[in-house]
Amino acid sequence: MKTVKGKVYLVGAGPGDPGLITIKGRRCIQRADVVIYDYLAAKEFLKYAREDAELLYVGKKGGDHTLSQEGINQLLVEKATAGKVVTRLKGGDPFIFGRGGEEAEVLEAAGIPFDIVPGVTSAIAAPAYAGIPLTHRDFTSTLAFVTGHEDPTKSETSIDWKSLARGIGTLVFLMGVKNLPSIVERLTENGMPTDTPAALVRWGTTTKQRTVTGTLENIVARVTAAGFKAPSIIVIGGVVQLRDKLRWFEDRPLLGKRIVVTRARQQASELVQSLTDLGAAVLECPTIEIVPPPDWSGLDRSIERMKDYQWIVFTSVNGVGYFFNRLFKRGKDVRSLGHVRTAAIGPATAARLAEFGLSTDILPESYRAESVIEAFEKEDVGGQRILLPRAAEARPILPAELIKMGAAVDEIPVYQTRAVEDEEGLIETELEAGRIEMVTFTSSSTVRNFKALIPEDRFSSLTQNLIVASIGPITSGTATELGFEVHVEAEQFTIPGLIDAILEHYRIS
Repeated sequence: MKTVKGKVYLVGAGPGDPGLITIKGRRCIQRADVVIYDYLAAKEFLKYAREDAELLYVGKKGGDHTLSQEGINQLLVEKATAGKVVTRLKGGDPFIFGRGGEEAEVLEAAGIPFDIVPGVTSAIAAPAYAGIPLTHRDFTSTLAFVTGHEDPTKSETSIDWKSLARGIGTLVFLMGVKNLPSIVERLTENGMPTDTPAALVRWGTTTKQRTVTGTLENIVARVTAAGFKAPSIIVIGGVVQLRDKLRWFEDRPLLGKRIVVTRARQQASELVQSLTDLGAAVLECPTIEIVPPPDWSGLDRSIERMKDYQWIVFTSVNGVGYFFNRLFKRGKDVRSLGHVRTAAIGPATAARLAEFGLSTDILPESYRAESVIEAFEKEDVGGQRILLPRAAEARPILPAELIKMGAAVDEIPVYQTRAVEDEEGLIETELEAGRIEMVTFTSSSTVRNFKALIPEDRFSSLTQNLIVASIGPITSGTATELGFEVHVEAEQFTIPGLIDAILEHYRIS
C-alpha cells in the first residue's frame, strides 16, 4: 500500500514584529494541518491557523530545549508522512542561522516535498529598527553576517577573524551576546581599531527593544551594566554612528508600555493598532463579546412597518451594523428608509451609517445619550414614532426623555454584550506579576466584566498601581462605583480621543 505524503512549508516568521511576516508565510499558516513553531516565532501568528490545526511548540530558549533538533526533524517527517500539510514556523529567516537547511535536507532524504518561504532576518531588521543602516555609501559597501554562537576561543574556529577584522565594513553577529568579550578580543587582536563603533540591539523590532552603543573599547562594560542577554544582535562598524540621526522606533511615546484592551474583539482593531503603532505592548483581553439578540421578532415587526417611523436613532456602530444586516436579510434595502430622518451618537456611528448610503440629520457635539436629548429639544417630535435599535443593556435615559417630549419610542434590542471568561487566569497572573501598566475601558460593560475577572479579596492589591483610562464620563462613573481610580478620561468620547488622552497622560507624567 502506497503511503500518502503531505508537504512541509519551512517559513520564516520574521524577527518579532508580527507585521513583518510575509503574505505567503501567513497563507502557509492558514492552510496548515499542523503548525510547528519556535520560541522566537510570535504566538500572534497562531491566530491565523485553522481552528482544527494542531499547534506544536518546539522552541529553544537559553539552552532549554523543548525538543532537540533531531526530534524536530523526526516530527516533521512523521507529520508529513501521515499526509499532513505542515508549516514549520521559524523565527527570522529559515536559512540564516536557523537550521532550515538541515531540516530541508532531512525532508529531501525522506522524499517529502517542501517549500522554503524566506523571512525577514533579525540581522537586518533589528539594526534597521535601531536606526542603523548596515550599508551606506559614506561608510561601507561590505557586510558580513557571522554566528556569534561559535566559541571564538576554540582551536579550530571556522571564522576567518583576520579577514573580518581588516576587510569587512559592517559585521553583524547573531546569537553572540554571551561571547561578546571573546568576539571583541578576537577582532582587536586581529587589527580592528578599539575605537570602532559597536551596538547591541536586544529584542529587536518588538516593544521590548533596547539598544546599547559604544566602541570595541567599552561596549562589553556598557552591555554588562545594561544587563543585556539573549536575544541580541551585535553590530560593529562605522554605520553605528548613524543611529544618533536615524533612531526612530525607540522614540515612540508608548514604547514598552503594557496596556490591556478590554474591548470586544470585533471592535478592538482600531484601538489595538493605534496603541501598537505608538509603541505599546498591547494585551488583548476582551471582557465582552457582541452577539445577536435571542429573538429578532421585535426588529422584524419594525422593519415591516418602517413607513410608520419618522426617526431612527443609532447609538453605536454595532447598532447600525446589526440593524442593516437584518434589514437586508428581510429582503429590504435602504430605499425603505427614504422617508426617515436619522440621529447618530458620535462620528464613528455616523461614518458607519454613511457606509450604507445614509447621512445623519443629527450629530450631537458630545457623544452620549444626553447630547442626543439636547439636540432633539430643537425638534418637534410630539406624536412622531422613533425607532431605537441598540444594545439590550443600554441606559434607559434616552427613550425615557424622548417619551417625555411626546414621541412614541420603539426600543428594540439588535445586539447584546456577553461577558467573556478569562479561563487561563491571564489577567490575574499579569497583574500579580506587575506586568500590566494600564487598562483601557471603552464602555461600562467592559469595566464590569474586567472587575469580575479579579478575585474580590485581591482587588485592591492587584490594582493599586494600575492606570485606568476611560473613554468618557459614563464609563468613568461605572469604574469609580466599582472601586477603580480613573487616571485618564477622553475629552472626546471616541477611540482617537482616548488615544489622545493616553498620550497626554504620559507627556505630563
